[in-house]
Amino acid sequence: MSIIIAGERSGVGKTTVTLTLLASLRRRGLNIQSFKVGPDYIDPMFHKYVTGLPCRNLDPVLTSESYVQQCFNHHSCQSEYNLIEGVMGLFDGIGNLSDFASTAHIARLLDIPIILVIDCSRLSGSVAAIAHGYSSLDPRIKIAGLILNRVGSERHLSLLKASLESLKLPILGVLRRQDNITIPDRHLGLIPTAELPELDQIIDSLADLGDIYFDWEQLLPLLKSPLIKEDIKKNVIDIPKSKILCKIAVARDQAFNFYYQDNLDLLEKLGAELVFWSPLNDDQLPKDIQGMYFGGGFPEVFASQLAANVNLIQEVKNAILGGIPTIAECGGLMYLCEQIIDFDGKTWPMVGILPTLAQMDKKLTLGYRRAVVLENTFLIDMNTSIFGHEFHRSHLITNNSKPLFNTYRYDCDENTGFEGWSLPNVHASYIHQHWGESQEIPKRFIQQCLKNKHFPI
Repeated sequence: MSIIIAGERSGVGKTTVTLTLLASLRRRGLNIQSFKVGPDYIDPMFHKYVTGLPCRNLDPVLTSESYVQQCFNHHSCQSEYNLIEGVMGLFDGIGNLSDFASTAHIARLLDIPIILVIDCSRLSGSVAAIAHGYSSLDPRIKIAGLILNRVGSERHLSLLKASLESLKLPILGVLRRQDNITIPDRHLGLIPTAELPELDQIIDSLADLGDIYFDWEQLLPLLKSPLIKEDIKKNVIDIPKSKILCKIAVARDQAFNFYYQDNLDLLEKLGAELVFWSPLNDDQLPKDIQGMYFGGGFPEVFASQLAANVNLIQEVKNAILGGIPTIAECGGLMYLCEQIIDFDGKTWPMVGILPTLAQMDKKLTLGYRRAVVLENTFLIDMNTSIFGHEFHRSHLITNNSKPLFNTYRYDCDENTGFEGWSLPNVHASYIHQHWGESQEIPKRFIQQCLKNKHFPI
């Protein structure tokens, strides 16, 4: 059996509870595979920091219901214990599609029980109504127990327990208000792990809490890896690994770190040797590369340092002008622009392949997208629909006369505008993609890389 950590709403402490569980399990020397519901990049970074294993995203919008099942089955059977962190509130799904892509939806798909996290900071006797409502609304899901978060005192706890007694729902953990344990955040959520020198101390403190305040006698059997039935094993992801065909440079540092591990795995299985490098710190590109991949991240936060690496910027530009196939998502798109204008209005020169500027602003662009390709590219054919996710606080100053996509909200036909830039060897877009159900894209990327000589040309 595995377990999903769900919240009764956003902000109740799902991530804190998840990291506390993971930290305590790792302290015990146990091997644990974590998963995250939805398109999130940052929470999985924290999971990986604690467990040492890449966290896997379970998202039926970016992939499919069957892929979610296959991904979970494949990775869960390789670890002793498994833990899934949910998204938003338990039943919060996508727009008009009821609870599709919600934590409850994933629980039903995987037939896994739920631990419900309740923020108790502003309630006492009402906790029973919340727990009863969540446990009875959908008879297809099972609430295995509760974790009470932000409990104020022993008196407060006694009131909560008295209220919950009639429901027969096990209390699997109680966390007190912890004002001294805080993971800082900024404009797109938590600050990533690579920027937190104090993170080890935070994780140790969380492990201490987990050791003391969780009921491990009840929790460990719930977290134990499931036995995968033979008929399910047939649907597990199994892509034979190809021999190495080409070398792709993947930008990965504090400025660029938004990657789905499944995408990187797919590239490797399809024949790519991935070479990780830093646009912040390296003075040259990796040798003998045939492609480049720039993920999202926070180039606006590190714009001055990126701009100061003048020789490297010129080398990236020369590589693209020389024909190197390049994928750039969100932060990567911004890096390829002429300039980034930060939150303070300061302007920083970037690679300059895209004739536009990326300007930061307060408006958050957020949501799933259905994107229709407007002309043939080296990755995708015209009129193809792809599904992705936008999450950024910048916009491009100049409109592209030949945009890559016409975009729509995922759950309806509401148009969200034209988006993206496509050059003969560049695919640049704000839209983040998961290639689990779109394997033709990484295949074509590698095929295009094979047509090019090694850089430098």
